Amino acid sequence: MANTIWTGFCSSGRPPKTSGRQLANFLYADCRIGETNMIRYIGLAGLILALGACASGSAVRTSQNTALIQASAAPVCGGSGAAQVAQKQAAIETIRAGYDRYVIASGQSQNNVRVTQVPGTSYTRGNVFGNSWNATTTYTPQTVVSGRHEQSFSIVMFRRGDPGYYSAISAKETLGADWAKIVDEGVMTCG
Repeated sequence: MANTIWTGFCSSGRPPKTSGRQLANFLYADCRIGETNMIRYIGLAGLILALGACASGSAVRTSQNTALIQASAAPVCGGSGAAQVAQKQAAIETIRAGYDRYVIASGQSQNNVRVTQVPGTSYTRGNVFGNSWNATTTYTPQTVVSGRHEQSFSIVMFRRGDPGYYSAISAKETLGADWAKIVDEGVMTCG
């Protein structure tokens, strides 16, 4: 009878670890514990993947030496993370266009991050003693964070000898020692 109840409530269909009349009453709760943990592991894996590629940047050339830079970053990065991504994207676009330095002429930011609470999970654990039983249920609500932090810059790029070159920001210094690799791969994280 215990195996029948187990497979009726648990998608795994595996037999219970122990047998007996007491176990039959709480197989559903025991099975739900395993499924809830699996859902948590899948959610954690999704979070890790999302954080691995939490930012992106793009550029649109508007003239020979100007460009619009747009950056987007995950909620965990914050507004400053989006600004860092835009700064790196400006440096990348400057180097790709054949320039050495740039000046940020203007900028805008936007916060589209939302926090929503959705139905959660419950965990029940209990014991049977003869004809009576005792159970405790714990409810855990789930919080979902969605949206992005956005940043855009308008930049003017300079080559050596251009007026304003020495007051502009060095693109290679902005990206650091691995600037060539960053220019090839682009910006994918806000760190």
